[in-house]
Amino acid sequence: MAYSDFSLSSAKKTFQLTLIEKTDLFKESPELKPSDSLQESLKYNLPLALASNTEKSRSEMIITPILIDLRKHFSNQISIFSGINFTVDATQGLNGNCDFLISHSEELLLVTAPIITLVEAKKEDLNAGLGQCIAEMVAAQLFNNKEDNQINEIYGTVTSGTVWKFLKLTQNNVFIDLTEYYLGDLGKILGILAAGINQIKSQLSEQSENVL
Repeated sequence: MAYSDFSLSSAKKTFQLTLIEKTDLFKESPELKPSDSLQESLKYNLPLALASNTEKSRSEMIITPILIDLRKHFSNQISIFSGINFTVDATQGLNGNCDFLISHSEELLLVTAPIITLVEAKKEDLNAGLGQCIAEMVAAQLFNNKEDNQINEIYGTVTSGTVWKFLKLTQNNVFIDLTEYYLGDLGKILGILAAGINQIKSQLSEQSENVL
């Protein structure tokens, strides 16, 4: 078994999770203005990606530029991994490749502090990708626990490139935002991703101050 084999139901049962579905879960996240270069890139890339309409084209022409813009916003203090093998515990099915992982670290050669998992929806079916995304979030949580990273929340997103759905994992609770965001909401999409990163930065900063 691997990440891609999990359905929403099997992920819930296997990892004994509580699913909490909410509308506008991330509505308080402030928007993050996309850079001019990202807007120009998407304006050029979007017709090409939609015309070929393959997962690869959407990944390369839509998703990747958005994540790179996010990394630039954080002055390269986060790292992005694409198509990387992220085997954490094969006995639980937590193995296989992840479409994208965002790590709370500048290291580019190794995943050291995963905080956001991103699953590219197959056949543009976002709900079908929820199980895989949750399994990867659980793996990131387990990884951080083993490494004593003190990261209390893991964020996830399932996207077709043009439509985005967001999740959050806290302990055994998975919060699923029923709201879907479209590329017309690009500032909101970037804002939700940035808010998750900032939340974890704040948590780690508080923990560091308490130690001192």
